[in-house]
Amino acid sequence: MIVVGTYPTRADAELAQAALEVEGIQSVVSSDDAGGAYPFDLSGGARLVVSEEDAERAAAILAPEAAE
Repeated sequence: MIVVGTYPTRADAELAQAALEVEGIQSVVSSDDAGGAYPFDLSGGARLVVSEEDAERAAAILAPEAAE
């Protein structure tokens, strides 16, 4: 698994996760916030991870230039 993005909150990471899901890429949100039970993150960010074979495509989808 490879981290393709780090976000300030779980909600932000889940929005990025949805963008990947639309493109058929499975991902996992990794965050130290007790599974969303706490509204704050104890580790400094929520990470979005994908399989190694999807990492390059996922990074391209999440890149700021892709939004333009």
